[in-house]
Amino acid sequence: MRDVRKTAEGLAHLSGFGNEHSSEAVPGALPDGRNSPQRAPLGLYAEQLSGTAFTEPRAQNRRSWLYRIRPSAAHPAFVRTDNGALRTGPFTESVPDPNRLRWNPLPEPAPGTDFLAGLWTVGGNGDASRREGMAVHLYHANSSMTDRVFSDADGELLIVPERGGLLLRTEFGLLAVEPGHIALVPRGVRFGVDLLDTVPDGGQSPTARGYVCENYGAPFRLPDLGPIGANGLANARDFRAPVAAYEDTEGPVEVVNKFCGNLWTATYDHSPLDVVAWHGNHVPYAYDLRRFNAVGSISYDHPDPSIFTVLTSPSDTPGLAGVDFVVFAPRWLVGEDTFRPPYFHRNVMSEYMGLIEGAYDAKAEGFVPGGGSLHNMMSAHGPDRETFDKASAAELRPQKIDDGLAFMFETRWPVSLARQAAEAGHLQRGYDDVWRGLERHFGRG
Repeated sequence: MRDVRKTAEGLAHLSGFGNEHSSEAVPGALPDGRNSPQRAPLGLYAEQLSGTAFTEPRAQNRRSWLYRIRPSAAHPAFVRTDNGALRTGPFTESVPDPNRLRWNPLPEPAPGTDFLAGLWTVGGNGDASRREGMAVHLYHANSSMTDRVFSDADGELLIVPERGGLLLRTEFGLLAVEPGHIALVPRGVRFGVDLLDTVPDGGQSPTARGYVCENYGAPFRLPDLGPIGANGLANARDFRAPVAAYEDTEGPVEVVNKFCGNLWTATYDHSPLDVVAWHGNHVPYAYDLRRFNAVGSISYDHPDPSIFTVLTSPSDTPGLAGVDFVVFAPRWLVGEDTFRPPYFHRNVMSEYMGLIEGAYDAKAEGFVPGGGSLHNMMSAHGPDRETFDKASAAELRPQKIDDGLAFMFETRWPVSLARQAAEAGHLQRGYDDVWRGLERHFGRG
């Protein structure tokens, strides 16, 4: 068995989000001065992977050149396979629900459940075949992906571990992510997922679980900073891209492709993770959420949660995202005469929130790591009664928020539930009760 943890701890990385990176696992594997020479170096095959249309503006254009042992075209036919608990937009199994909804963590997985088999869809919006919208998935796994590789033609995958670390084996190399980190796998990139915390054969495997945002729309990018200036929020230099590492293995490997909402499978006679060198900007990334440089008020009032945006997928309307990824990382609260937890509000955007560790400062009870809540557009929400009472009477000294790490997938369209999420046994039936007891105070002295 591979020592996955030791492998992860020894990884090198390239630095910078959106950079034109290059890497070679064998010296001389990258061609000099051209992308597709008559004969690629070392007997490799040159292949371009395009994440955007050829003619999109240079600032948004995503593509990489791969130099591999075999071309991706060398494979047998794909055949349909069971989708398991994975669902894709358009979501038509239920009508959009205006109610506030909250779930406990997923139940324990069956033995031998890997990352792909452990994907479970909450819901989403848009249409994957039209490349617009998003989906919210959870995963719960207790086994590595052995001789199995996955790729998603429908969108890029933003993976948010909550329990247990992951080692991603991608066409571009290896990335390790722990709880508190994220991984971003671009559309069409093949990868496998190993659990970092493995045990000898025959032992009880630990579980890994977390959240996944599948973004059908424009690739995630760093948000513009506007009046914040040149620095702040997620710094480009803190994103880690892999260095080239390849698998030169013969033998059967199952390759699963998600295409227009369905899973298709083919058995290759070699590993498709055989890229010896590459260059480009359509690459996977890892990022430590605790490196997020939070910006907030130093006078009064609570800023809008958009100030916590890590990554955004823009739409055709400026400022209106197909999906934003927002993190509520450790930070200081110092506002004067200010109700410091998130305020009561109704939002034209829809919000799915998850918790990685600790507690969220707007919910005292019931919102636990591995769980999630959904507040669709214009559903009224905010702090629960206990939080409101404490915050209204608190002494307003400088306060460090460092006992929780929460995040949000915020999207322009309502999130429609997959039937399994609407009927799940871990759906909290009494979520509305957290706002009971918010009494009238007006006119009572």
